Amino acid sequence: MPHIFNADRRDKFSKATYAVTNWADYNEALRRRGDGTIRLEDGVIEKWSAPTRKGRGGQPKYSDFAIETCLTLGLIFHQSLRQTQGFVRSLLGLMGVALPVPDFSTLSRRANGLSVVDDRTQSSGPVTLIVDSTGLNIHRGSGWQEERHGTGKTRKSWRKLHIGYDPDSGEIGTSLLTTDQVGDETALPDLIAGIETPVARVVADGAYDGTGAASCLIEAFGTDVEITIPPPISAVLGLSDGRDAHIEHIAEHGRMAWQ
Repeated sequence: MPHIFNADRRDKFSKATYAVTNWADYNEALRRRGDGTIRLEDGVIEKWSAPTRKGRGGQPKYSDFAIETCLTLGLIFHQSLRQTQGFVRSLLGLMGVALPVPDFSTLSRRANGLSVVDDRTQSSGPVTLIVDSTGLNIHRGSGWQEERHGTGKTRKSWRKLHIGYDPDSGEIGTSLLTTDQVGDETALPDLIAGIETPVARVVADGAYDGTGAASCLIEAFGTDVEITIPPPISAVLGLSDGRDAHIEHIAEHGRMAWQ
């Protein structure tokens, strides 16, 4: 075993340091990830039943909104129609709401030709832009060509998707797909180039911290834009007034209070 050979000089090895010091809070944060806190708004009750039909024919029991709600929950949690029916029924039971739940056959029949109404509010003034990126794997074939034709195995790769999101309207205002070698700060000018809506505030993670990102955002949206980017622990003053204010607030109140 390795520690036996290093027993005579074990005191010369530095003790491992960990970024997490409060393990109780860390463990509790991991437990909260498993909480199933899902609740429907109070306005759901009013829109659950279908409006009264004035013409001849049968009266539908459930509105398109109710069918869309059930199908959306089933899609999010990867459930079949029967499981979706039971999930929505238990959810309404926990809320204490006495509403009928569409059965699986009704969901299957009404799903065909269902018109989804986009009732999101459009932003009229300056918006808040949240910028982030994520990696996308490139899935290739099952290896049939390599086995059949003797071609060499292809090298796996992935792409990087950069997104600009408006939290008020729920819309993706801009997007950009790059290779994995392009950094977040490098892709920022091309990402925000197509935004025509006035932007009042930009929120991003620490990968966008730097003078290049700040200069790019000010040039695109004006000097009044509020830039909220968490500075690193080793950040020093002097790059910009807004960044200096963030550093001073973190030093005085802590990073969690600043967030």
